[in-house]
Amino acid sequence: MTDALPDFENTEIAFKHLSDSDLWRAWTLFRAINVKPLVNVGPPLVTLSLKLRLPVKGLLKSTIFNHFCGGETLESCSETMARLAKSKVRSILDYGIEGEKTEHGFDAAEKELLRTVAFTTKNPNVPFCVFKMTALARFGLLEDLSGQLTRHQTPTTSEESQRVLRRVESICSAAVASGKLVMIDAEETWIQPAIDQIALEMMRKHNRDQCRVYTTIQMYRSDGLTLVKNLIHTAQSEGWKCGVKLVRGAYMEKERERAGKLGYPSPIHPDKDATDNAYNAALDMILRSPDTSLCAGTHNTQSSRLALELARSSGLAPKDPKVWFAQLLGMSDDLTFNIANSGYNAAKYVPYGPVDAVLPYLFRRARENTSIAGQSGRELLLIEKEIRRRRH
Repeated sequence: MTDALPDFENTEIAFKHLSDSDLWRAWTLFRAINVKPLVNVGPPLVTLSLKLRLPVKGLLKSTIFNHFCGGETLESCSETMARLAKSKVRSILDYGIEGEKTEHGFDAAEKELLRTVAFTTKNPNVPFCVFKMTALARFGLLEDLSGQLTRHQTPTTSEESQRVLRRVESICSAAVASGKLVMIDAEETWIQPAIDQIALEMMRKHNRDQCRVYTTIQMYRSDGLTLVKNLIHTAQSEGWKCGVKLVRGAYMEKERERAGKLGYPSPIHPDKDATDNAYNAALDMILRSPDTSLCAGTHNTQSSRLALELARSSGLAPKDPKVWFAQLLGMSDDLTFNIANSGYNAAKYVPYGPVDAVLPYLFRRARENTSIAGQSGRELLLIEKEIRRRRH
């Protein structure tokens, strides 16, 4: 183990965990994802095929699902977790259900998330628990509460909203009692104020002596830096530790489409450069704040290198729990595995769930790789580089 900054061009380390057949499967998948018309047409065709009960689930499972997901059940993720651990990469188990619509579905999601906590209690290779609020709360409820908060009104208290808070609190309390950190993911901007408020309440309760609960801030938002600054200020003034998972954002097309349809200014930056600049400025702001912990959720090489440099200049040791790096399973192995190999805290998001239930997640991964400039091309070039290295 060394505290040297990682070499992100080292494909031997990046892909050591993949067999030759796994590497070729990844190459084939990213070649397909690189074809944008296929990515645009594929999701509706897959959805229709499943509705018509056509035999496509097996093909999905053997390709895109196996690449981006740990398994269909919690137990089936064990092999992926063990493989990652051999390379000093931790796992963040992510029950890939979102957009539930019934109280029964919300309660079932809560039960599964609590089972995830129990399953990983004695496993040091799973540092975080994570969930999306739309697995536990109705989208319309979050939208209504967010509208009230945006208008600076006190959110309406109802039996439904109280049930949501109870679910969130049960998960956070169980995770904290088990020694796990908790991340609450960000979603669409028009439901985010309610999610931010709930995350704030959980941080106020659980982050008094150390950071246990993390909120998520999407830096493609034009107000992202203001959100980071205000959150740090609130934590400092109220005397608790702040936890931020910093991401660029995963709903760009949906955000712009809704803004255009409803006639309000787009809430996200106009271009990638502005988003990158905001993300990097937020890294600097967070790592200079003594009582703020960071999970850098990024697939960007420059941002990853900057975070490492800032952490070092701030005097933080590689294994300081204040700084984590996280990427999605099946993406940016050049970052995750080289960061871990250099002695820093690195983890993979490992989604799991039934194939048809995690389709929204999988479709976002495909779109993300085509919408991020050069992402799928970069993955392909690195995979091809490693294939060439193994041949020689």
